Amino acid sequence: MESKSRRIDADAARAHFETALAEHSQEFETFFLARYLGLSFEYLPEDAADEEKEVCRVTFPVSEMVMNPQGSLHGGAMASAMDISMGHLVKKVAGAGATIELKIQFMRPVPTGQATCEGRFTRRGRSISFMESRLWSEDGKLAALATATWKMP
Repeated sequence: MESKSRRIDADAARAHFETALAEHSQEFETFFLARYLGLSFEYLPEDAADEEKEVCRVTFPVSEMVMNPQGSLHGGAMASAMDISMGHLVKKVAGAGATIELKIQFMRPVPTGQATCEGRFTRRGRSISFMESRLWSEDGKLAALATATWKMP
């Protein structure tokens, strides 16, 4: 029995791409991939000075354009958003750093809706820091956990 494959709405995909292209600038929070994924950023606690921020919360819509053939958020899109949540926190508190190592445990699929990830330090050092990012589906269930080593600026 032959199954009919799903297709992404080509007009919607083109419009989405064109919007990301028109609105991006290659800076933190507004670079092309962040615009393409539809990332929104929040740094917590809100009233803390930049160097005292503890969390970078990233939210984004899960749409067909970032799904795998099984109908859930692609692991590469999850990994990108999680890496970005950690990298933007490093940038906010200390300046641009670099991911040295990243490990992700995928725990459950993320269907359509809103995904949220939060990057935070587990140990902050002067030259090397250890970080984690957790990603939840819209229903609040933990879907992935990333741990990473970062080269500090």
